Amino acid sequence: MSTIQIAVFVGITALIAFATYMHCRGKLDERHSGEKDYFLASGGLKWYFIAGSITLTNLSTDQLIGMNGNQMALLAWWEFAAVAGLLILTFVFLPVYYKNDCTTTTELLQKKYNDKHIRALISVLFLFGNLFIFLPAILYGGSLFLLSMVGLDTGLENLLIVSVTLAVVGACYAIFGGLRAVAVSDTYSGVLILGLALLVVYLALQAIDFDLTGIPADRLTLIGSNDSPIPWHTLLTGMIFIQTFYWSTNQTITQRAMAAPNIKEAQKGVLTAAGIRLLIVPAIVVIPGIVSYKLYGDVGDAAYGRIVGDVLPVWLSGAFAAALAAAVLTTFNSILNASAALYVCDIHEAYVDRPTSVAKLSAIVSIAMSVLALLLVPFFASQESLINTVQQLYGLLSMPILSAFAVCLLFKNVKAGAAMIGVVTGVVFYGFWTFPSDLLDMMRLATASAISADGLAGMHYIHWMFATLIVSVWTSLLVNRLIFGQKAEFSLGGNDPIEPQAKAFA
Repeated sequence: MSTIQIAVFVGITALIAFATYMHCRGKLDERHSGEKDYFLASGGLKWYFIAGSITLTNLSTDQLIGMNGNQMALLAWWEFAAVAGLLILTFVFLPVYYKNDCTTTTELLQKKYNDKHIRALISVLFLFGNLFIFLPAILYGGSLFLLSMVGLDTGLENLLIVSVTLAVVGACYAIFGGLRAVAVSDTYSGVLILGLALLVVYLALQAIDFDLTGIPADRLTLIGSNDSPIPWHTLLTGMIFIQTFYWSTNQTITQRAMAAPNIKEAQKGVLTAAGIRLLIVPAIVVIPGIVSYKLYGDVGDAAYGRIVGDVLPVWLSGAFAAALAAAVLTTFNSILNASAALYVCDIHEAYVDRPTSVAKLSAIVSIAMSVLALLLVPFFASQESLINTVQQLYGLLSMPILSAFAVCLLFKNVKAGAAMIGVVTGVVFYGFWTFPSDLLDMMRLATASAISADGLAGMHYIHWMFATLIVSVWTSLLVNRLIFGQKAEFSLGGNDPIEPQAKAFA
């Protein structure tokens, strides 16, 4: 890395940190008074900070590195479908969260089922997903990009050194600033990264004279074949439910939207994020990867860092490295802050005690999760595709979790225990059908003996996610009737919540 790159990188990184501090400094002394102050920024996030934070929390290295690493247009479907997920959050889930005065998404489950144990179960699943999937994937992807862009060795030792640096700085934002600092830094970084990412798209196309000839048709099509990462028919089954789960029930995303002064401000922010997702993000997560295929061949997850390093001038590559580092940091600290909220509000307060200092307990949780995530970086470094690995692994938790929300919002007279059994059943079901092992392969083939080996046993994991949701909901309703003796009744709004409260921040 040249002196110019280092100077620009350090300067921009320091500028973002200083701007965040200046915006938040008048509020730092008051943020420790309670969980709503620390985790929901005292209800003071404006729509533009909500839009910026939602956009950059999702748009990190697992998107830019992982999607471009597939080097095909097909991956843009994740972003097009995300728009639908954001609209569902805006018009379906946000009104429910605000009506029930929720600090965490899982608090809705406790109020609907009138049971703290289902809230804790879903929180534990979210925490497992954050710890074992998203945090290490973000550290690995960010480290890989930075090393690839400057032409350094991407061996495990260097990956771990960069990962440790990113984890330490990211944890500092989450620990010392709370959600307000996270959201503000997200927005400042987001403006920079979106602008530079669009510039990379233009320069990458310019590098090949805007000529895509010679690139195989399967790299350019939006209609996926059966053996592609996204077969066309998966858009009709699991894709929309994956997006509903991620954008509408995932604490890391919805926490920003629940931190507005009122629901109209929150909806304005989410709709702005949806517009950015539709008009800007698809291009920046697939076009550089496609161009890199023409320039370098099939180079996988190293594609984005390599093309950015080649097409940007030296001083701008330093700026882009700073922007990507900021994206990694903001996504990392966003997940840490959301994880701390889940643990403090849903587990510690319910089963241990009300903490004397929310900020101190959150710091302990954030540090512990950062250390454990670093230990898992080598696993992600061994995977062929970052984004496909992340999506497949998270299917283990996403649809079972979504089933608990679906049951409580669509049915009444359902016991929490029945929903919990449905969740656990879904986890086991998805794991059985999608994760490779010699023993499970034999059992799956035996189970699917009535169907061709390429039929049920070879079904795409997105289809299995849809099947998992159906199995989880069906199991919940069946157990509710057979074991708990309750007959579920379809009703939009589901179980009556405990006495709703007005959205208020003391």
